[in-house]
Amino acid sequence: MRRTRRALAVAVTAALAAVAATGCGGGSTDAGSNDEPDKLTYWASNQGTSIENDEEVLKPVLDAFTEETGIEVDLEVIPWDSLLDRILTATASGEGPDVLNIGNTWSASLQATGALLQFDEETFARIGGADRFVPSALAATGAEGQDPAAVPLYSLAYALYYNKQMFADAGIETPPTTWEELVEDGQRLTGGDTYGLAVEGASIPENTHHAFVFGQQHGADFFDAEGNATFDTPEAAEAIKQYIDFLAADGIVAPGNAEYAQNQSLADFAGGKAAMLLWQAAGTALEHQGMDPDAYGIAPVPFQADPPEGGRQVNSMVAGINLAVFQNTDNLDGALDFVTYLTSDEVQVELNGAYGSIPPVLAAQDAPEFATEERAVLRQTLADSAAPLPQVPAEDQFETLVGTAMADLFADAASGNEVTLDSVRQRLHEAQQQVTG
Repeated sequence: MRRTRRALAVAVTAALAAVAATGCGGGSTDAGSNDEPDKLTYWASNQGTSIENDEEVLKPVLDAFTEETGIEVDLEVIPWDSLLDRILTATASGEGPDVLNIGNTWSASLQATGALLQFDEETFARIGGADRFVPSALAATGAEGQDPAAVPLYSLAYALYYNKQMFADAGIETPPTTWEELVEDGQRLTGGDTYGLAVEGASIPENTHHAFVFGQQHGADFFDAEGNATFDTPEAAEAIKQYIDFLAADGIVAPGNAEYAQNQSLADFAGGKAAMLLWQAAGTALEHQGMDPDAYGIAPVPFQADPPEGGRQVNSMVAGINLAVFQNTDNLDGALDFVTYLTSDEVQVELNGAYGSIPPVLAAQDAPEFATEERAVLRQTLADSAAPLPQVPAEDQFETLVGTAMADLFADAASGNEVTLDSVRQRLHEAQQQVTG
């Protein structure tokens, strides 16, 4: 059965509450962890252009691990629209894999279930030490003050992609560095069936990522120091209205973008229907869409021209994938050997090179594959101006509830309904009222 966005929010919230109440369970089952020292189960997230593409990328890497260690790896690549549900089911039942990928924004929420192995100092020593990893990526591995619940595997950051020819035709010589410039440029680039910017108004993750960045720039945190939700502050409303206004007030986003789900904006940008795109490491995906790399430029995501009091110089979330070990694995040694292997310099270069991401392992970043213009921008952003989403247990509810509220606001704007600060704040208040725990 197809679930609505609100139903999904309720389901995810209920599942996490159940996990917190029951714990992670113990012992292995046929469905997940195993007691055979020469085998591992691995749930990988869909990073490539398809499940089949992921299998093509990962199989040689896993075969090499088997040849090196004698440990066979049973791989399952799981689509993003079902990955969190699968993980939540596994953490509640204890029937999980030995090793799994998790979105780094879920780290604290899944950590709170007790189902994932904690990487304390001794465990980090087993895999080569915590100092091998980029600090910003390591900051997105669990709650502050606790041992991480995972280690970084792939790192991503947002950048501004722009169509060089469309900019030249409009007489725009350089990409915008402020949101005010982006709106001005976007309006010059909008006309007929072409728009200045492509967004994905129905994509809950995309909405949430931009809510966080605009929120940081406006001084909104979405949670207080105790981890309580503060979704409906004036700062948060200003931040989210600024993003929704690209469609609602500025007119640089096509109304149809309000219905776009994940990855649909890429086709508009690659096809010349939009001149700009805010995206995480889009190069590989744009190439898959048939866009020549020479056709677009890459620049850092803009900042506020006149930052409000409390605004921060953050222009991207620390995006990426973390690698976790299921707490009740019966092959802990093999699982940690596998983590060591996947985070080794050589394998980091191979995998991140294939996926267009940035290695969170510092030494691997020096490889020639990561000297391109795109990756230089992403590396600089991760080093200087990216921040992790709130590492609190209710972060997953922030993603689902605020992302859904923004989708509703985009739908309002596309329907011709006025989007005001009051209407934004009301939606955020309604979202905050649904937070549990």
